[in-house]
Amino acid sequence: MDNVLAVLNLGDFAQAFSKMGMFPVFDLAYYIVSILYLKYEPGSVEVSRRSPVASWLCAMLYCFGSYILADIMLGHSPLDYFQHNSHILLASAVWYLIFYCPLNLFYKCVAFLPVKLVLVALKEVVRTRKIAAGVHHAHHAYHHGFIIMVIVGYVKELLDPTKASLYGAILFTLQEAHWLPVSKSTLILIFTLFMATSKVVMTARHSHGSPFTLIESWVCHLLFGSPLAGAEEDHHAAAPTSPLKTKEELSDGARKRKAKKAE
Repeated sequence: MDNVLAVLNLGDFAQAFSKMGMFPVFDLAYYIVSILYLKYEPGSVEVSRRSPVASWLCAMLYCFGSYILADIMLGHSPLDYFQHNSHILLASAVWYLIFYCPLNLFYKCVAFLPVKLVLVALKEVVRTRKIAAGVHHAHHAYHHGFIIMVIVGYVKELLDPTKASLYGAILFTLQEAHWLPVSKSTLILIFTLFMATSKVVMTARHSHGSPFTLIESWVCHLLFGSPLAGAEEDHHAAAPTSPLKTKEELSDGARKRKAKKAE
């Protein structure tokens, strides 16, 4: 893989990309999307009105909870990350604007689909970097603890617990153990491009599926005799189904109904 990138003159680009700083642009996108997901949760707006401190703590956990849990697992203080004042202030500013901006303008801007797609893509850059960092830190503490590396890498994205995060942790563990013939910078670039593309497509289609569904279906069919995904879909297609709304749509609809009752 590295030879292919060298032929395409992308090796230097991969190296520069892997060393690119995340603060403030990419981290800002990560905080915005994370706190957007918090606002989509039922009752989050009511909590922000009744108890702003509780709402702020929830927002900080959405943004930094994975760092706290990973630190605990590696024997570090869970408060270590809160020494990064600039990150805390930036995440707090995002929380305030999403929940308390007049006329809900900031929320409407960042929830606007074209803007949200850009933010989601930028968030995936941070996600990949966090997984890689989690595996790297675990490797320093447990040189041959490959299961621990996978767990810590996965925990780094535990508040967005997708199968992709687990598979990413496995890939970076294999690379850290030198079982994957590819450099870390190349793996970061490839996995970031894959995750950003997949997440943007799924967000645009309001899909909550997995890009690995087809592969998982065939593997499970071969190893465990599970039915193929297509067969399951054909079976369920026989029964009439009603269109499902996303969590965002349900949350917005509930707020609109409450607003009408108040009028």
